[in-house]
Amino acid sequence: MEFLMASGIGALTAAGLYLILLRRTFPVVIGLSLLSYAVNVFLFAMGRLTIDLPPIVSSSAAGYTDPLPQALVLTAIVITFGMTALIVVLSLRGFLETGTDHVGRETEAGKPASEAQREVAAR
Repeated sequence: MEFLMASGIGALTAAGLYLILLRRTFPVVIGLSLLSYAVNVFLFAMGRLTIDLPPIVSSSAAGYTDPLPQALVLTAIVITFGMTALIVVLSLRGFLETGTDHVGRETEAGKPASEAQREVAAR
């Protein structure tokens, strides 16, 4: 089970990093979301969740569940939602300003990306 969990976290992380490196705004947003999911699953896995145990230490209970990973993941979900909303608004604004969703501003020839695309389309 540990190998399956580690493989899932690794796959989410790899897919998120790949999407972030694509130099387009929408895949960057999806990639950041996948990375945040990987971090949330990692925090849950670190917490060693147990079933039917209270989150508070008491003398009558056989053990207890650590509530810290659950609180960290809940906080991470809220922060990720706000961060994703901000990134979507910024990428939409950038698309409306430039007319393209490329992250890079210039191509190899030193021209803006929109001029280089027009030259390629004209050929």
